[in-house]
Amino acid sequence: MSMTKSLKYRLFPTKKQQRLLQEQLNECRWLYNHFREQRKTSWEQNKKSISYFDQCKSIVALKKERQSLNNVYSQILQNVADRIDKAFQGFFRRVKTGERKVGYPRFKNFDRYDSLTYKQAGFGWSIEDNRLNLSKIGSIKIKLHRSIIGILKTCTIRKQAGKWYACFACSTEPKPLKKSKKAIGIDVGLKSFATLSNGEKIDNPRFFKTDQKALAKAQRKLSKQTKDSLERKKAKKVVAYIYERITNRRNNFCHQIARKIVNRFGIICIEKLNIKEMQNNNWHSLNRSISDVAWGQFANILSHKAEDAGRQFVAINPRGTSQTCSQCGSIVKKKLSDCWHNCPVCNCHLHRDFNASLNILRLGLQSLGIQSIEAPDFSRGE
Repeated sequence: MSMTKSLKYRLFPTKKQQRLLQEQLNECRWLYNHFREQRKTSWEQNKKSISYFDQCKSIVALKKERQSLNNVYSQILQNVADRIDKAFQGFFRRVKTGERKVGYPRFKNFDRYDSLTYKQAGFGWSIEDNRLNLSKIGSIKIKLHRSIIGILKTCTIRKQAGKWYACFACSTEPKPLKKSKKAIGIDVGLKSFATLSNGEKIDNPRFFKTDQKALAKAQRKLSKQTKDSLERKKAKKVVAYIYERITNRRNNFCHQIARKIVNRFGIICIEKLNIKEMQNNNWHSLNRSISDVAWGQFANILSHKAEDAGRQFVAINPRGTSQTCSQCGSIVKKKLSDCWHNCPVCNCHLHRDFNASLNILRLGLQSLGIQSIEAPDFSRGE
């Protein structure tokens, strides 16, 4: 069974190529907003929905009315129609499920449309000798810091903090690791990034908090600059650079921790958290900390690496894992401020996160048909 992996490389376009790329972004942004308004108007006036295929067909006529659209490769324009279609699909899905914030698709301003996607390998783009050839842009220098693996599928050109990147989606075959009979339960938290059921703890690096002062200083300087001035553009780049640095550090940390866990354990059990619900319901004072710790990002990376390595990955409902005694199963109520689990029935005394990780491991193994964490073929870790 093939998997899809994403590879990201830095691009070094010339000034002329940067201008051409930015012009194409502007045209795609205009087209996105046009399609969005077209769907909104059609429903308000005629109660009629417009499909992805209808909007793709309309691109030919739009090119005659707006000549600058001819400067953009055709499949990139088709991808714009696909993006707006997915945005509306997501909106209708949220309405149907009754979510609190349904989020009607918004118009894209200058900063909110930052990528171009070539849908097929060999159509409009190719790689030759450390150069990325793009239709209607030219040959751009690319830093291939690691080999491209698998079969190239799509290419996305993204602008981030004033830099340009090429992101490739590749189809690859899984590379199973040597089988391991060790199982682990993982409880994520704010004080410690994660507590493992073998007693290990992973510290929370708090990347946002580390750069918070530098970010606040840059944002204050930005707020004092005159709109559309050169100084404001420079200050804006500084803010974007700090955000990019925080994101890269967090992403690198999640990848490293996930790789270590996948290399060590054959069965990985983790709690399945609804991050949005936690941020919406009585967690307002912790929203920034929850976003900074990136539980969802870590779980996704861990899941993908486990699948590629042939490991068993289990995400279980965390309900009650902190309140249940891992030794006797009794319910021991705790407040968020209570750090320790003290069971009055069996006198079990554990840190609440360690107790929760043991429960997560037990529930994960049970979901796989293994009734006890003391099963003959599995251990709690190293």
